[in-house]
Amino acid sequence: MTPELLAHYGLDREHDRLRTGRGRLELWRTQEVLRAALPGAPARVLDVGGGTGVHAEWLAADGYEVELIDLIPLHVERAARLAGITARQGDARHLPVPDESVDAVLLLGPLYHLSDRADRVRALAEAVRVVRPGGLVAAATINRSAAVHDMIHLELYLRPEMRKVALSALVDGDLRHAHEGFTAYMHDPDDVPAEFADAGLPGATRHGLEGAFWLYRDINGWLDDPERRALVLDAQRRLESVPSLLGVSGHMLTLARKAS
Repeated sequence: MTPELLAHYGLDREHDRLRTGRGRLELWRTQEVLRAALPGAPARVLDVGGGTGVHAEWLAADGYEVELIDLIPLHVERAARLAGITARQGDARHLPVPDESVDAVLLLGPLYHLSDRADRVRALAEAVRVVRPGGLVAAATINRSAAVHDMIHLELYLRPEMRKVALSALVDGDLRHAHEGFTAYMHDPDDVPAEFADAGLPGATRHGLEGAFWLYRDINGWLDDPERRALVLDAQRRLESVPSLLGVSGHMLTLARKAS
């Protein structure tokens, strides 16, 4: 957790990122994929790196028993205020949770900020340790091309220093000193299944969350209108696992189950 990243999350903008604007597409698509894969409520779900509880909130509303773990004290404080959620501070690589004690583990943020492959595999291995046999492990990753796409969408690519950051991330995946202090590791989509396999999770499936739709200029207009929103969600649902389109999404969700 770098000083830049601590400063970024200290701005307290993470709380609204998926609740407003085009970030809603990522939220709703994550809900779709997870609801189709999670065991029935009231299963126990561990939300690792869960931020201020944007996913924990709907999971609890769906009837799940949810525990959230996050490195950022501000996030834990915000999440603890939500009904039906237990929240505490912790590190994805060293989970303060007993072996085989939960039904599903979600890592919908930690792999963004672990630039060393060994740390990412360690975080996934910790998820394998704490989930019960047959349980679900789901992890979100940011795609390698997302910085270039997003900076063009936001017109930040016009600035030479931002362009340099985005193009550098295309080479090695390390996004450094980006907009508002955000730093991240950005995956080649084809590298993720091998990280899962090395952690003891072979046979992972990949789901592109936003497709190309997050880059559309009028995407908020589509998401605001229930009829058009349903069409966008249905379209991406049909395209989510097309191999040639996985890297177009800003984010990818990868799922696997622990051997029984």
